[in-house]
Amino acid sequence: MAISRAKTLFSRSFSSLSSNPLRVCVVGSGPAGFYTAEKMLKTHKEAEVDIIDRLPTPYGLVRSGVAPDHPETKIVTNQFLRVAQNERCSFIGNVSLGSSVSLSELREIYDVVVLAYGAESDRVLGIPGEDLTGIHSAREFVWWYNGHPDCRHFAPDLKGSDTAVILGQGNVALDVARILLRPPAELATTDISSHALAALEESSIRKVYLVGRRGPVQAACTAKELREVLGIRDLHINIQEADLVKTPADEEELKNSRIQRRVYELLSKAVVSESSHLRTSQREIHFVFFRKPVGFLDSDDRTGHVAGVHFEKTILKGGFGKQVAVGTGQFEDLDCRLVLKSIGYKSVPVDGLPFDASKGIVPNIGGRVLVDSSGDHQQLEGVYVCGWLKRGPTGIIATNLYCAEETVVSISEDLEKGVLSAPSFPKPGREGLLQLLDSRNVKVIPFCAWEKIDTEEKRLGSLKNKPRDKLSTWEELLKVALE
Repeated sequence: MAISRAKTLFSRSFSSLSSNPLRVCVVGSGPAGFYTAEKMLKTHKEAEVDIIDRLPTPYGLVRSGVAPDHPETKIVTNQFLRVAQNERCSFIGNVSLGSSVSLSELREIYDVVVLAYGAESDRVLGIPGEDLTGIHSAREFVWWYNGHPDCRHFAPDLKGSDTAVILGQGNVALDVARILLRPPAELATTDISSHALAALEESSIRKVYLVGRRGPVQAACTAKELREVLGIRDLHINIQEADLVKTPADEEELKNSRIQRRVYELLSKAVVSESSHLRTSQREIHFVFFRKPVGFLDSDDRTGHVAGVHFEKTILKGGFGKQVAVGTGQFEDLDCRLVLKSIGYKSVPVDGLPFDASKGIVPNIGGRVLVDSSGDHQQLEGVYVCGWLKRGPTGIIATNLYCAEETVVSISEDLEKGVLSAPSFPKPGREGLLQLLDSRNVKVIPFCAWEKIDTEEKRLGSLKNKPRDKLSTWEELLKVALE
């Protein structure tokens, strides 16, 4: 894109309300990024905020992480839309930190850089057989059914057997189980990607095992997510009554956590409900507790493919709030051809960014990035962090609001105290970034180009009685955005 055209598309940046604005770059356009931009715009009336993202589409996890049958959760994009339409804010898509532009370059161009690009990789178990075909991360599966362009050609084998094993019992695990077990006809009117819907319509999966290392008291899901899974039509729910027996430490945990108490109550009621009527359903969900995976089984007839999971039975040891799963030396196998690991997301580092690999976060205090995690609290001037990169992959979308507030308070305090050294001349900000990207032939996607994608997806969706039919390849997205 020629720089003159870029200036036209981003023209509001060159008629700033201030002759020397505070120039801020937010990396990542998910909830953490948009909440940070919103707080910066409200707190600093002279600030100009640019939100860059490696994708040509904004909204991050709201678009690619929220399940298609949770449309109410996606309403938050209306709030983000108002932020993007602010005359002092711009979205600049198709810009990848590290390849399109480096962190050191952003620091030269902007007064403040806030990193909010989330967690785009996965934790690993580190056990034998983890590289067998048929073992995937839940993130890949979620991106696949949500139409993320990086996972358009992801091809989970839904026909190899009738059984899928999901390792983990958090909300993402329950989302994945629900998508596998809900009748495809019920998903057809959502914004699920068309390629995923077609695969699910031909799926042979009828049994899903949700496996956790600890017990039902420690299940990491919320009551809302669990209730939705338990409410799937014509679904048999299998929970061993013996797993519901509580220890004194369990009793203490339940007393101190309303969320855990509600989850435990729902699981208990599900056992009673299932035992009171005849089983007629064709689909099954099995909640398996006190099992940790110690290896994956290689297939005899399809070498290199997973044939099952080797589990060790566990017991809980430790007092209230400190119960950990400990192996018992007893083992069992569970046959399956599809394994989805829902054991956590992981952030990735970039050049010039301090990174705590053990915690998977950038070392920080209140969002202020530290030079290292040695404890001397030396700050990396002008660089801040928000969201999963700041605190780890925890919380719900709204958690990022409070996270952003804290980071913006830190920025404001640093500005007031003069911690951010004043440059000898105003930094170029948006115009400087666009010039740099133009020199590298990076095709930037402004918000108006994203709106073309948005309009086209809604048009395609209307033909199928869906809210939208997502464009799910890089080629499709860029073609519509740039035409």
